[in-house]
Amino acid sequence: MKYFKKLAERFNKLSKKRKAYLIAILFILFIMSWAFISASIITGNFNRAQIKNGANDEKVNAVGLIITETKNGTKYFEIYGEKGNYDNKDGIAILHNVTGNFYKDKEVTMSFQSSKGSYDEKNKIITLYENTYIVLKDETSLEADKLTWYGSDEDTIAEGHVKIKKSNEMTATADKCIIGADYNKFKIVGKTQTKVFGKNKES
Repeated sequence: MKYFKKLAERFNKLSKKRKAYLIAILFILFIMSWAFISASIITGNFNRAQIKNGANDEKVNAVGLIITETKNGTKYFEIYGEKGNYDNKDGIAILHNVTGNFYKDKEVTMSFQSSKGSYDEKNKIITLYENTYIVLKDETSLEADKLTWYGSDEDTIAEGHVKIKKSNEMTATADKCIIGADYNKFKIVGKTQTKVFGKNKES
């Protein structure tokens, strides 16, 4: 009981922005936990969809779809869609109401949610469209129309109405944002406006 009381006291001492970031991260983690607890049911739905659509059909529809990439025991990403379909011919999965995580050195480095996303199996590219919200490991949050992930060792690109918030340090808007492969640095491109500690900068 004392432990939970201390946690509540520490939470109440946080600034409003830090509380918002923490709640956003916990919400995404809750969604992901629920998704992966339900993995066996989702896999079953996907298998039933395959049977229903027929072995020779090019497209397979599924209610709930999880895609992960792991190599030599290292997980690179996990992405979950409430609904989706997979095109056998092109190797493209389309997902709706998407949540997921990207990993680096076995740690979650970026969590995300989006109205729509796609996974290109052949080229190993993830693209998120519409109402895309991202939280980086340093609590930086980012909104964009589109986000493209090219691999764990490549830059991630956010485009369209980009909005960035970094704790109490800064807020920025831009046409484009390039997130470094280590997820610790980002570069804003195009027409930008940055507010740092109450000072506005435009370029």
